[in-house]
Amino acid sequence: MTRAIALIDGEHHPAAVRDALDSLDPVAVVFLGGEEKVRAGVLEDPVPHYGRPLAVGDPWELLPGLAADADAVVDLADEPLHPAAAKLRIASLALHLGLAYEAPGMRLEPPRYAPLDTTARKLAVIATGKRTGKTAVAGHWAALLRERGARPVIVSMGRGGPAEPVLAGPETALEDLLAIAADGRHAASDYLEDAALAGVPAVGCRRVGGGLAGEPRESNVVEGARLAAGLDTGAIILEGSGGCIPPVEADRTVCIAGDPEAALGALGPYRLLRADLVLARDEIPGLAEAAKGEVARFTLRPEPAETVPADARVALFTTGAPACEGADPVVASSALARRAELAGDIDRAVTERCDVWLTEIKAAGIDTVAARARREGARVVFVRNRPVGVGCDLDAMLVKLYEA
Repeated sequence: MTRAIALIDGEHHPAAVRDALDSLDPVAVVFLGGEEKVRAGVLEDPVPHYGRPLAVGDPWELLPGLAADADAVVDLADEPLHPAAAKLRIASLALHLGLAYEAPGMRLEPPRYAPLDTTARKLAVIATGKRTGKTAVAGHWAALLRERGARPVIVSMGRGGPAEPVLAGPETALEDLLAIAADGRHAASDYLEDAALAGVPAVGCRRVGGGLAGEPRESNVVEGARLAAGLDTGAIILEGSGGCIPPVEADRTVCIAGDPEAALGALGPYRLLRADLVLARDEIPGLAEAAKGEVARFTLRPEPAETVPADARVALFTTGAPACEGADPVVASSALARRAELAGDIDRAVTERCDVWLTEIKAAGIDTVAARARREGARVVFVRNRPVGVGCDLDAMLVKLYEA
């Protein structure tokens, strides 16, 4: 039988709640609040009314101390005190504690993370959604560790990743990416960006689907992590995809909080609770209260991965960045992920006789932009997004997480 922690409120009459609790036989009962149907004195002596003692207070403070004796949290509370948003916030905490969460019509199981037999440090970079800067942070972290002799390997998962885990070497270059595109494969997958820009080995994996708590429906990430563990490495960086979390145990986790609704709504807090460091590009009220670890601000600075001649006529192609340090583009396009719009921007780059095309290794950056640049005789230079702390030393924080 499930060992449940029951959540109740004062919007239900104690007699009705007692019958429900008798059928559930919970190991603990947490009273969330509300007083519409609870007379004075009931909470001071709850046993005659509920048949058992109650823990009264903030469930975020109470549940961690009760979790060891339970398998699940069963939510018997309801609106107006406990609406859907509040239920999902509690569900985030339950899943983080390794407990299932049950409410009428819904049961959420805590995600499972596979152990990895390795002495290497296992570091995860996850996020509350897409386009938050995971690949930039993972690659930057890997480059920092490479400079310190840690021999890092990145394992990334993507919606366009390979059917079997593939290892890309640190020498991965434009010619390799163009060959992949010519073969009909996705040449701007995150692992290729990691290898080409961070200068470290990177294992590419794929995933399909994404659950509310970040589980992929299908993935080969565990196999990819095992491939990485077989290399001569001192650090394995597990890079998430969108809101999906790599299904492998990690020693330390960085979570990037993007849109405030994604970070604090639904099961966003579950991701925040997993993190030892939460990074946000904007001020998000309530973020520090929802997170377990340290919270810091950062920004992404797009920059060329190589020196661009001062007299070059530059075309810039990104997924959103309007500018790039060290370049004054004649044509600037943020349409890499919008191919119909991108086609016109590429034609403008040709018309303007741009001889250096800067592009991110994302979306259509290789199969369309780089391939066309080659046909036009233009030089291709990759753009990397460098994470920089705002009011903090982000590099020191990342190195400290590795060393902790």
